[in-house]
Amino acid sequence: MDASTSKRFTVDLFDWFACTTRYMPWKNDRDPYKIWLSEVLLQQTTVAQGLPRYLAFVEAFPTVGDLANASQEQVFKLWEGLGYYNRARRLMAAARQVVDEYGGVFPAEYQLLLGLPGVGPYSAAAIASFAFDLPHAVVDGNVVRVLSRVFGLDAPFDSTAGKKLFAQMAQELLPNDRAADFNQALMNFGALHCKPAKPLCDSCAMNDYCVAFKQNLQKSLPAKSKRPDKTHRFFHYFVLRRAGLVAVSKRRADDIWGGLYEFILFEDNAVLSVEALTNTQLWQILVGSSGQVLSTTKPLRQVLTHRLVHVVVVEVALDVAHEINFSSVGFNEVQWVDDKGLSGLAFPVVLKKWLAKKSSDNLLFESVPDR
Repeated sequence: MDASTSKRFTVDLFDWFACTTRYMPWKNDRDPYKIWLSEVLLQQTTVAQGLPRYLAFVEAFPTVGDLANASQEQVFKLWEGLGYYNRARRLMAAARQVVDEYGGVFPAEYQLLLGLPGVGPYSAAAIASFAFDLPHAVVDGNVVRVLSRVFGLDAPFDSTAGKKLFAQMAQELLPNDRAADFNQALMNFGALHCKPAKPLCDSCAMNDYCVAFKQNLQKSLPAKSKRPDKTHRFFHYFVLRRAGLVAVSKRRADDIWGGLYEFILFEDNAVLSVEALTNTQLWQILVGSSGQVLSTTKPLRQVLTHRLVHVVVVEVALDVAHEINFSSVGFNEVQWVDDKGLSGLAFPVVLKKWLAKKSSDNLLFESVPDR
């Protein structure tokens, strides 16, 4: 990395930062709890999408102690729609560790922060830098995009070698006396100026030495490893209604959407018609001839990182006297709840959307964001 170019880059970046504002409430606060919370919530989402959720979490759990004392159901309900629920579990575990081991005060050391559940190099650097102004470079997608374009780095950013390269370069560029400002400036520059699809190259002070601009590589940088093809799963949900109540169960922790609620699930290796579903053994045991199909959906889809989940929802009315032995078909923790009770449970996004529109017929979602 050329020293003169590095110096120009830092000067240009700070000049740009001095003239630009970007409202994010956690950046106006040195509270490590709020900074940590924002970093966890904003993973795999945008600031615009994450900001309302951040404000809701701060209102519900003003301190790390409040979060540590919260139930999984409370946290999952607020988390609903963000996806990656293991992050929510690690959020709770980290809050409890801060309370139990550090008396509710976040440690002001990078290595100790790394010891918290769910806190990796990026989050630890963010907390250390923004809360305590320690000289640790924060490397997120915005930072990777800027560095790859300006300096012409074509190593796949999601490879082991690429991650090491970008972390090393960011750390070398970091001015120790203005670590927090530099980190924030670089992240903002990637988000607002050196944008993914339409970077503002013509008005960029760096365009006379930016490799991507000079060689027209903006669309190909940063480089990414080829992803494997997504696997497909086919979920058929039976919404069993009886006497004003609906049967729900909780998904097991070791599968997608672990710990979230769902309706009675029949999984197969393809999308089945309602006629085919009524001929399955599960339907015969749970519904039999007493059920009346109220509604059914065309296949809905939820896109996950490595999977594409196809979902069909069939709503069924059962006779009041109809009894079901759920444990005989492997459902051991089924609850009957009313429609009001459903609103207090955390469901996967695709089912949450169905619940919000359940009065409509022929639902068809071409794609449901993985959030």
